Amino acid sequence: MSAGTRPPDDGHPRAEEPILITPSMLTTPAQRGPLDFERGMALAPPLTLLLIVANVAEFARELATGALNDVGSIVHAGALVRDRVEAGEVWRLVTSMFLHGGVDHLIGNMIVLYIVGMACEHAFGPARTAFLYFTAGVSGGVVSLLLRPGPSVGASGAIFGVLASVIVVLYRYRGRFHVRDKRIGYVLAAWAGYQILSGLATPFIDNFAHLGGIAGGTLATLTVTPRLLRQETSL
Repeated sequence: MSAGTRPPDDGHPRAEEPILITPSMLTTPAQRGPLDFERGMALAPPLTLLLIVANVAEFARELATGALNDVGSIVHAGALVRDRVEAGEVWRLVTSMFLHGGVDHLIGNMIVLYIVGMACEHAFGPARTAFLYFTAGVSGGVVSLLLRPGPSVGASGAIFGVLASVIVVLYRYRGRFHVRDKRIGYVLAAWAGYQILSGLATPFIDNFAHLGGIAGGTLATLTVTPRLLRQETSL
């Protein structure tokens, strides 16, 4: 058969040659572009709403029992006090996270808990968000006990920790996530400033717990993988 001449067609089908898949032919998550962080974010995150309901219910109990009448009453309700914890009442590290010093304290905390909780629960899922929340809250309580005798109350240590978690995940994976509404950063910064000023003005609100919550939330975040990244790699 001369060069360039096609073989005769004998009427029998011929198998296709297999195609070798090489790594260069595959699309990686990074090549798909940044993941829209807000896409699919639930407006009713179950864990966050549960925490808000628990805080509001506990504040209603404070009002009903007169827990805000004096220092002794708030301590009896479960506030964080160093000598009580040293005496074995370790549970105060958790109960104090659900107590608040006033209506404005509660409302401010719950608004920001909804915002940062929604973002954190979207990124990590309810179980990991609960881990981050309570780790930050307890860490804030421990730092508070080391630096002041108490009493102190409030969810802001845990909320500062969740806020730190969101910041850490967005910064750590800044090449993988795209945030559409960057104005939320100003809202959170304003809340953080308000909480710190409130801590200076109100004896029951503890800035050391805020700092401890930030530290605890940051360190805890480094130990978990965002759910969004697991979903992305499974695509």
